[in-house]
Amino acid sequence: MLPSEQDQFLSYNGEVLVFQLSKPKHAEEADDETMNLCVRRMVFNRDTKLFVQKSSGVFSMGSSHSKIEMICCGCTTDSRTGIILPCILMKKKKRNNIKYFLLLLHSSNQFEPSFYFKLDYELKEDIKLFAGPSLLWRRAHKLFYISSNTCVVQSAPVQLSSVVWTGEIVGEGTVVLGIRTACLPETEHPDGFSLSDRAIWGGEFFGYVIQTQKILTGTCFMPHAYSRVVSSVYICKTERLKKQLRISLVAITHKNQLIWFQNGVPKGVCELPYEKPCTVKPALTSSNDLLFVVSFASGNSCVVQRRDSLQVASKWQKVKCVLVDDFIGSGSEQLLLLFKDDSNTDVLSTFKITDLGEVNYASGINYKHDVPAAEGLQENGLLTVRALETRLQAGWTSVRELQQHLGLQKRVILESCRALIDLVEERTHILPNSREVKCRRWEGLVSLWDDVENPAESLSKEASLASQVPEHFREELWQRVVGDSLVVGVKLTESFYLSLSDVSLSLVMDQDFSSVSPIIKCQSKIIKLNKAFSALAVSSSQIEPPPKKMKLDLPSKNDLKKTFPMRSSRIQLDGAKTVTAVTSLSPLLAFHRVCCAVLLHARKQNHQKDGLQQSKKITVLCGKILLSLEDISNGRYSVKMLRDNSYCTGSMEDILAVLAVSVRFSFQIVSCDCTLTPVSSWLLGEMECTPLKECQDHVFCHKAGNVHGTIFNWALKNPFEGVLTIFCRNLTVLFQCLHSLTRVLPPSCSVKLLRSGSKGVLTEQLALALEKEILTLKNSLFLKETKPENSLTWGNESGKKINNAPLASLLDTEEGVQQFRKKLQNEQEECVRSMNQTMNGALYQKIALKIAEAQLSSDMIVWRLA
Repeated sequence: MLPSEQDQFLSYNGEVLVFQLSKPKHAEEADDETMNLCVRRMVFNRDTKLFVQKSSGVFSMGSSHSKIEMICCGCTTDSRTGIILPCILMKKKKRNNIKYFLLLLHSSNQFEPSFYFKLDYELKEDIKLFAGPSLLWRRAHKLFYISSNTCVVQSAPVQLSSVVWTGEIVGEGTVVLGIRTACLPETEHPDGFSLSDRAIWGGEFFGYVIQTQKILTGTCFMPHAYSRVVSSVYICKTERLKKQLRISLVAITHKNQLIWFQNGVPKGVCELPYEKPCTVKPALTSSNDLLFVVSFASGNSCVVQRRDSLQVASKWQKVKCVLVDDFIGSGSEQLLLLFKDDSNTDVLSTFKITDLGEVNYASGINYKHDVPAAEGLQENGLLTVRALETRLQAGWTSVRELQQHLGLQKRVILESCRALIDLVEERTHILPNSREVKCRRWEGLVSLWDDVENPAESLSKEASLASQVPEHFREELWQRVVGDSLVVGVKLTESFYLSLSDVSLSLVMDQDFSSVSPIIKCQSKIIKLNKAFSALAVSSSQIEPPPKKMKLDLPSKNDLKKTFPMRSSRIQLDGAKTVTAVTSLSPLLAFHRVCCAVLLHARKQNHQKDGLQQSKKITVLCGKILLSLEDISNGRYSVKMLRDNSYCTGSMEDILAVLAVSVRFSFQIVSCDCTLTPVSSWLLGEMECTPLKECQDHVFCHKAGNVHGTIFNWALKNPFEGVLTIFCRNLTVLFQCLHSLTRVLPPSCSVKLLRSGSKGVLTEQLALALEKEILTLKNSLFLKETKPENSLTWGNESGKKINNAPLASLLDTEEGVQQFRKKLQNEQEECVRSMNQTMNGALYQKIALKIAEAQLSSDMIVWRLA
């Protein structure tokens, strides 16, 4: 069959489909009014490096003095099955009657007529196939489309001069990207382009959603200034981020350029080597390189590579067609270039397959007669396969060992969680004995308990420790829901809290889920409330750097003076302490109804005679909380911060919940020229803040938008200096607040980010911490338990008296020199004995722990001073 100019080529699942129109052979001399549409499925043979025919199919059409033509072809989604199928648009013209019909090609090479329609004009401009199958075209600045669902030609209520792209966009459906004459409304749209620029360029981009007849703003695709030069577009990626459409695309222009746009902003440009570019399509190669194939009206093609910048990687001339697919079955895409060759009758005789890397096949090379090279390649391939099989087997063995290790780790964690739950609920937990350990040695388990130790003694020790906890150690247990976070709070009595350090909460699910760890990941914060509710604070001795533990410090202008009036009472404040735990709510709601035990972890301090403190770890059950999806839906635990006259109502638990999920930032604001009265006006005016009824030093923001729910504290040191503390959900809200604040502050104001704590108080704390650290080191070095090796005595205590005669008289005689030498040897031995002091392991562990605690305290204060 001779190639024709009307032949259509299409790539589908690594195959090349060749569509051709011809008359039946038996009717060449007869007057048979029949025309056949033939399809040939061609696949690439990696042995012969040639395209061979896999199968073929025929669709017969009655011509009846009509002229039949192929208009275009493509791959579209069949709406009935969701399968992508080859589709071809046919035209049958008889005088002034023009009939168009769409055919679908199935895997059995059977053609299925999808729909047909009649027009009194020919389709010439911007013909596009899309899902359905559906068809759209442009005529006289109007957009028409038809789908297999309606089979009726419809007109879109838009005017456009060209269609540059048609396809699917996430959350919208089928979108047509076009160019139209700029519409200049009377008022400026906030999301649109400026009226002056649109008037200058005379055109604008816009997106039209076919299903909903919605108009999308063109500036999310590219600026309107490009409307006069862009001829074709390919959208690479679309996504929605916070209800905003984000688009990445490439466009070719009449100025022979390819431009990369990211979210409406040009990010790169490349000069094309030929004139009149027509289409652009992408290709993803084996090396993850993104290529853009550009075809030109002259029959030339080029490839633009996108790495650090856009650049032309290769170009070809006299190209009939360029297809993109996985033709060699390597798992990545390659380019198939079909060249124009009048001397050959085969449609796939002159071609080139390449990915601009390792893959490079071309026609005209005789691979069959290259026998030695083929044998060498086969032998190398066999060795490579064996090596890969060995590596695969080793990798599979490693995967199985890792799976066994993960399974064992999961069982150990679950057993530890059960032991923890039994401990806090005062149930006896049976520890694994030596027989169970021996049975599990094939798993690699090692007992963490001594076989000779009596488990009852261990439990009695824990019981005696738990008995030291007062019966009424907590005042209240509460829970709140703030956004996607669950906040659990425990209000502790003042007397109990003052004896604790390193306080935190944890949540443990009471149900026995075999596949889920019962420990819930959460974040603890410590909040201190004064009884008068005039301020919120936290004991600074409990603050640690952010990587270790995050705690909340909410100082007012007089808090530090109240907190540290003298050394002996620097942490004794009026009021109670509240410890909160914040965790993600959505994973818990997956269980619909869950019960959690609330555990308090801390170190209890015991004062010793030597002035040092001995701490013991304690774990106390504070109670249980019940969480259900029904309660959350009914708003039972929701935070209610409502505006009542000039105050913001809300319980103290609501305030603490909001503060627990917020991040605290303090800023020192200093003005040299004028007073800082605009800050108060800004809080009460533009930010729409009202004081919290339970804590009037803090104001709650009622302004609509992201800043709603932000809490502020404004403390004036003098009319020209103050500290603004902001409690916000995230950094975005913080930047919005600061941006709004800087617009009302005088230009001479300086805003500085502060860390919690006063420099003078922290300096005093550092001196006390260093003093304690030195005393700890001194007491540790001169303990009575330390003794020299072999109980040898030091110095002159050996019982042997040495004559302390003058050095000159000793060196005058031989006997004096011997005596001096002996004295020197004794001193050397004493030095060696003094360096060989020993102590037992338990004593060394105790000393190291005390020193580490003292050093950690001073390190934390130094970090806060930095």
